[in-house]
Amino acid sequence: MAQRHIDLNADLGEGFGAWTMGDDRGMLDIVTSANVACGFHAGDPSIMRAVCERAVERGVVIGAHVGYRDLIGFGRRRVDVAPDALENEVLYQVGALDAVARAAGDRVRYVKPHGALYNAIVADARRAAAVARAVRRFDADLAVLGLPGSAFLDAAADRGLTAVPEAFADRAYTAEGHLVPRGHSGAVLDDPGAIARRVTRLAREGRIVSVDGTPVASPARSVCVHGDTPGAVEIARGVRRALDEAGVTVAPFVR
Repeated sequence: MAQRHIDLNADLGEGFGAWTMGDDRGMLDIVTSANVACGFHAGDPSIMRAVCERAVERGVVIGAHVGYRDLIGFGRRRVDVAPDALENEVLYQVGALDAVARAAGDRVRYVKPHGALYNAIVADARRAAAVARAVRRFDADLAVLGLPGSAFLDAAADRGLTAVPEAFADRAYTAEGHLVPRGHSGAVLDDPGAIARRVTRLAREGRIVSVDGTPVASPARSVCVHGDTPGAVEIARGVRRALDEAGVTVAPFVR
């Protein structure tokens, strides 16, 4: 059944100091939600503030993109953090970004884990609960983004949080609905036209095609276009244009 509306989110603010990554300004002209790195896997106070200020100017909703403390590995390496410590680290990151967002004239409205943490809490119930506890402790009105059917979304819903399933525009899926690991060939898609078509189909039919051609049902209410994918702005622009032409309203999943 057609949704006729969907959110577009992007991982932004992922530079650090003199190191830049992606075109944050360009993406903020297209997406409706911004997952802003909070300093653990990427980002620093100056970058966080610049992204938040631009997001407020463009009417883009601000979310905390929390991750493992892993600047060297860009948060894509699994770190064995005890659940209690993980809860505190997530709380710290959300609080830091919220301070910057408030200085820019808004606040953090949702939380999305990054990279290895995102993947870990698909099945790791103890750490999924730790992340959900941190979000709930900071603000029970916050939403969270996660993979459909994940332990994290279950833990968030159990704690009264708004649990929002998402899909990835530029990542390949298995027939089981899981992301193909980044180390595998074809895990990251780069054809703007094909990506736009698959997102439009997702928004209109609630399905996304896996690597073997199997249509996989997806309840996603938000779609992520990675800001660090080569040609990310072109891909996001093509997705937005295709959705508009298909009559799908692109709007934030949270206000």
